[in-house]
Amino acid sequence: MLNVYNIIDKQQYLKEVAELTQKEWGQKNLSKEEFYDKVNKKILKIKSNFDNPYYCKLILLDNEELIGFISIFPSDCEERKDLSPWYATMFIKKKYRGKGYSIILNNAILSEARKRNFKKIYLKTNLENYYEKLGANYIEKLKTGEKLYVFNL
Repeated sequence: MLNVYNIIDKQQYLKEVAELTQKEWGQKNLSKEEFYDKVNKKILKIKSNFDNPYYCKLILLDNEELIGFISIFPSDCEERKDLSPWYATMFIKKKYRGKGYSIILNNAILSEARKRNFKKIYLKTNLENYYEKLGANYIEKLKTGEKLYVFNL
């Protein structure tokens, strides 16, 4: 059965989420020791943000199997520090991709943003014609080459 949870309520998934985050977006070619040092730092960072209203990490579970996760960050773009909060870390495990799970996470994070009374949430991405289908509006191209979008809530 599919359910979305705040990771605060399912902390047993912190290590797996941190490992997947490091593999997807972290520095490559690390020794095992360096990799787990980064993972442990990510776990501590997540925990340190539990009380931050501009931070949230939601996970999607099928029974007890982690399918994916998504986040709200207070900042996620060096170029646009004037914008907050940020829609970030949409991730679906490879074996579950193409089954619509990202739509579930997208809807859950936008719902969470509305509950927190956010009027907008920003996103940067290299993906083409993906987030527009989920309701994001293009703003500009960043110097990094990524595109900046906003979800108007």
